[in-house]
Amino acid sequence: MIDSNDIWIKTGYEIFAQFGVSGLIIESLARKVGISKSSFYHHFADLELFMEELLHYHIQQSYVIADKEKNAKKINPDLISILVEHKIDLLFNRQLRINRERKLFYETLNRSNQIAGNAFVMVWIKDLNLQLSQKQLEGIFELALENFYLQINLNNLNHLWLSEYFANLKRVICNFAQQ
Repeated sequence: MIDSNDIWIKTGYEIFAQFGVSGLIIESLARKVGISKSSFYHHFADLELFMEELLHYHIQQSYVIADKEKNAKKINPDLISILVEHKIDLLFNRQLRINRERKLFYETLNRSNQIAGNAFVMVWIKDLNLQLSQKQLEGIFELALENFYLQINLNNLNHLWLSEYFANLKRVICNFAQQ
């Protein structure tokens, strides 16, 4: 039996991932989970506390992703498979980036990036096999990350799109490195 608290969290997490803060309307959320909105207030008291629970859940998911990334050998297919499996987590992170002017979102985004980003970067650097300085690699990664989050959506987070995205990114970076 699934705890109704988990149902609220997982559903709210998906809604936030796709629609941001504006999608988190308690009445709509209650309809989607099929539980009365009084149950929501019983578990969370208000939307602010609910959002804190969603952010906490995101950090937990970041650890899950990081554990999987540590076993990845290459971007394609290893990391791409992880990204496809965790598309909702990526979209949630995207919403945190979009709304990073909110202090709690900014802090959660940074923490999430530290947890899941480090393992990703290590595979990415190894896979690129470029002779660039640490500072150059960090700069390129930051630009690539911003570009990535600008482009992703629920429909394109699949193996084909991600394979093409990372192949193109590798081509651009290799061109840069040859300059």
